[in-house]
Amino acid sequence: MATLRDRLGAGEAEGSASSPGSSGVEVVLSSDPATPAPRCPHGPTLLFVKVSQGKEDTRRFYACSACRDRKDCNFFQWEDEKLSGARLAAREAHNRRCQPPLSRMQCVQRYLKFIELPLSQRKFCQRCQQLLLPDDWEKHREHQVMGDISVIQLKRPSQLLSPLENKKTNAQYLFADRSCQFLIDLLSTLGFRRVLCVGTPRLHELIRLKASGDKKPNIKSLLLDIDFRYSQFYMEDSFCHYNMFNHHFFDGEAALEVCRTFLQEDKGEGVIMVTDPPFGGLVEPLAVTFKKLIAMWKKGQSQDNNHKELPIFWIFPYFFESRICQFFPSFQMLDYQVDYDNHALYKHGKTGRKQSPVRIFTNIPPNKIILPVEEGYRFCPLCQRYVSLENQHCEHCNSCTSKDGRKWNHCFLCKKCVKPSWIHCSICNHCALPGHSCEGPRDGCFICGELDHKRSTCPNISAATRVSKAVRKQKQRKSNKMKMETTKGQAMNHTSVTRKKKRRERAHQYLCS
Repeated sequence: MATLRDRLGAGEAEGSASSPGSSGVEVVLSSDPATPAPRCPHGPTLLFVKVSQGKEDTRRFYACSACRDRKDCNFFQWEDEKLSGARLAAREAHNRRCQPPLSRMQCVQRYLKFIELPLSQRKFCQRCQQLLLPDDWEKHREHQVMGDISVIQLKRPSQLLSPLENKKTNAQYLFADRSCQFLIDLLSTLGFRRVLCVGTPRLHELIRLKASGDKKPNIKSLLLDIDFRYSQFYMEDSFCHYNMFNHHFFDGEAALEVCRTFLQEDKGEGVIMVTDPPFGGLVEPLAVTFKKLIAMWKKGQSQDNNHKELPIFWIFPYFFESRICQFFPSFQMLDYQVDYDNHALYKHGKTGRKQSPVRIFTNIPPNKIILPVEEGYRFCPLCQRYVSLENQHCEHCNSCTSKDGRKWNHCFLCKKCVKPSWIHCSICNHCALPGHSCEGPRDGCFICGELDHKRSTCPNISAATRVSKAVRKQKQRKSNKMKMETTKGQAMNHTSVTRKKKRRERAHQYLCS
């Protein structure tokens, strides 16, 4: 299970887990195909459960896989809730209304017509984020419209479209050209011929831009992204509208087949997956999705290559290292700092805590990956990998230990290197920030508080479930009793008011007679 901590920012995620009495939400990934999850506009939903230190609310619920904010997708359904036919029909109608206004085929047809137009007639509505054909001009007459859309602009749609900026849903922090160029050069050096770009639109377009300029294109790319606006700029074999949190292809089997063919081409040789999920995303659903893509790739492999792994670059903040390696033990984190054009802090050249915390996790051996020396990376002969300039080799740990680019210090009491801002606490008996609370927060089980296991494997989970059910029934009985008393009180008040009103009427009649 992935806890709410997976959605925290850098400062929060670097600390410990939940404090005593705090609450969180865990995702429960059911493997039972007999009970498919209900659907929202973003495809199959995920199953969640609310938990807190020492107790658990066992009534689980379904919510949107892609949106953590109810304002973006308000889907909510209890796991044991029975819906009427009318409600199910209303939900289906709502899901259809929320889909893109144009089908994938219509987008392709419009794009082919658009590129045939003379430059003076190629227009783009900035308000609607849509390429306009001459028949559309009148509808968008009062909108802000760009004209003379060139071929280069069409090939770089990430610069034409406004980035989505909802951090909890589909925030688009687009790679800076520096990081993009490094990735393209690295992929070419490593000999990859195909790149599956999962949520990396800028890398996809620069690969295609480079390929169009080469006499003999050596790298092909397929983009899977939840932003349907890219449907306007790519043919069916170049883009699939896709939700990486539930492995959902919005255009059905046809899009799934495009992805399968891409992965299995040349018996799966020469392909790599590069993914840059939203930083607010849950790690476990992403890991499950990536394993499904790996399984799709494996089906194209011969039996002799069954031991091979699909090469992957998972780009994510460094403080998720333990979570990612939990699901992919063969992954290692590179020191390369990935930076973004439209992020205030995640940019190259920043120092200290302001530098980009985003790294590359990969199953490719680090000694095969050369990081640019001109950007401050050096080769450590002892670790046999490139590291950042300040990441010094620790003779006690026998490795370059820094995770965030700063020089870390070795603590002989903890027997490991720690951040330079941390000090050893004699009360906690481990290193932490100065002024921290020694009593919490702590890792461990939400139910019993023990540190050697998580809630999902707690031996007391059945007892906690019984207690939770008993408490819930008691609360329900109390609530029903209060409702009955309120109703009874309202009835008595109504009777009293009626009697008073009749007395006033009789007195009035007496006085008037």
